[in-house]
Amino acid sequence: MPLVRADRAADPSAEGHGDSGDPHALLEELYAAEASRRRAAARNLAMYPHAAPALCARLVVEPAASVRSVIFTALIGLRSDAAVQGLLPCLRSEDVALRNAAIEALGHMPDVLEPYIRSLLEDDDSDVRIFAVNVLGALAHAQAPRWLEAVLRCDPHVNVCAAAVEGLAELGDQESRSALVDLPGRFPDEPFIAFATKAALARIGTV
Repeated sequence: MPLVRADRAADPSAEGHGDSGDPHALLEELYAAEASRRRAAARNLAMYPHAAPALCARLVVEPAASVRSVIFTALIGLRSDAAVQGLLPCLRSEDVALRNAAIEALGHMPDVLEPYIRSLLEDDDSDVRIFAVNVLGALAHAQAPRWLEAVLRCDPHVNVCAAAVEGLAELGDQESRSALVDLPGRFPDEPFIAFATKAALARIGTV
């Protein structure tokens, strides 16, 4: 699919500027030897919605933190389904910095991420479910508390539920009370859960 430029102006302060009128040249620049050229390319590719897969492909092999940062910023700006699809595999990465940045970036795409929430929370890998819960904790979406409550009621892994309790401490409301109160009964041999749920209830003002 050809890259079609979005209707927005390039950032005049972008270093090196690059050839923002030639998206194919920018795609090649993503693999330039100099980090400054890669940064400029990523910044200019943010004007092309269909560049998301190329930006995500570069993201997972990019060694320079400064270039990664620009790529994440570009993907957040695009807020597209392709950007979400490209970022979701980062939740399985062994690279902690990449994974955490992906969690933060996905948190900026609530509406686009919504169709993927259920499958993430039902993933066979408990670590992926924890990272999904971490995304929910940063997600500005009205349904985020309800999704976290469902985790407390259904997820069999204590660490996933603990992460959800932490999220509800920030996002929970009066409707969250029942799921929080009931959770210690699901894990009676985990005193930390009782402590965490009590703290969360106090934080959201339900005790």
